[in-house]
Amino acid sequence: MAFELPELPYAYDALGDFMSAETLEYHHDKHHLAYVTNGNNLLKDSGLEGKSLEDVVKESFGKNAGLFNNAAQHYNHLHFWKWMKPVAKQGSVPGSLAAKIDADLGGMDKFRADFINAGITQFGSGWAWLALVDGKLVVTKTPNGENPLVHGGVPLLGCDVWEHSYYIDYRNARPKYLESWFDNLVNWEYVAELLEAAS
Repeated sequence: MAFELPELPYAYDALGDFMSAETLEYHHDKHHLAYVTNGNNLLKDSGLEGKSLEDVVKESFGKNAGLFNNAAQHYNHLHFWKWMKPVAKQGSVPGSLAAKIDADLGGMDKFRADFINAGITQFGSGWAWLALVDGKLVVTKTPNGENPLVHGGVPLLGCDVWEHSYYIDYRNARPKYLESWFDNLVNWEYVAELLEAAS
């Protein structure tokens, strides 16, 4: 199954000052496209052609670094665009998700602090995650393109902390980016959908 670059689910300027059109143009049109192009080239003759993207990610992990890096980043970004929502359309956290956050993570405030801290403390490039592992929500972080799929989890929310995700808008202020992203851009309905599908 060939990798394809999706259209953004909103206009380039829909995320306002929290993520600029310039950032989205570079991040989506250049970086994500590169993962798709390189991933398709590396998928050829890998023995994983025809598998689902999730299976390519899992089966290439630790065995085919080039393919894994590009396939995992393609997977991460397919969701990353959907994990954000235009500022004018923000809604509250759906009740089922909020209840699970309360039960497993000690409430929204603690979850927010732990998630932002995961992103701040990820040394170098990587991701901060909310994942479902053995039926429980966990906050974690991974280097580079790794994601919870390869660690026995289901990704429910991920924030990209590679510099290309924030440097145009926030320069080196990763904490400010993470706070702005969490407080203003998260599409909680999509997170709740992923939780329901994984439960």
